[in-house]
Amino acid sequence: MDLTQGAEKHKYDRAKKMMLWFGIISMIMTFGGLTSAYVVSKTRPDWLTEFDLPNAFMWSTLVIVLSSFTFIMAKQSILAGNRRNASALLIGTLVLAVLFVALQFNGFTEIIGEGYYFTGSESSITTSFIYVLVLVHMAHLLAGIITLLVVIYNHFKQRYKKGQMLGIELGATFWHFVDLMWIYLFVFLYFFR
Repeated sequence: MDLTQGAEKHKYDRAKKMMLWFGIISMIMTFGGLTSAYVVSKTRPDWLTEFDLPNAFMWSTLVIVLSSFTFIMAKQSILAGNRRNASALLIGTLVLAVLFVALQFNGFTEIIGEGYYFTGSESSITTSFIYVLVLVHMAHLLAGIITLLVVIYNHFKQRYKKGQMLGIELGATFWHFVDLMWIYLFVFLYFFR
């Protein structure tokens, strides 16, 4: 690769990173707006003050944090040239992502089982906000799982190696953002009832 091609590749890589960060910033603004509306709505007389988050949401938080660690270790394994370990860790990250989704739906089931509905005449503004916040996060999680599947596919096609890590770096950055966003939402919903 000559100097001109190296400079072009650097520009191309930098542009991809900037696009990802613009997307992340817009998602942060979306969640900032939703959580601000939640705070403002807490003053309503029909706000549920005795509502507790299901334990499934706490367990899902632990699972998604663990998935970020497995993703970090997978990246380190690729850099170390240990493809077999990287493969296991990437698959493990995917399994943890699916477990996170299952725990989220279990949490929704617990909420409904306690008689709190998210929509319709039996819903409350509190449960509707939780529903919207978690579902918007789930949409981002779906994007994260698709990203993870692309990273796994490219890993098995042997596209990542030392000096050629842009795809996995972008995927890991987005995955860690999804992780941090859920931690923010969980802490927010736990403390701002």
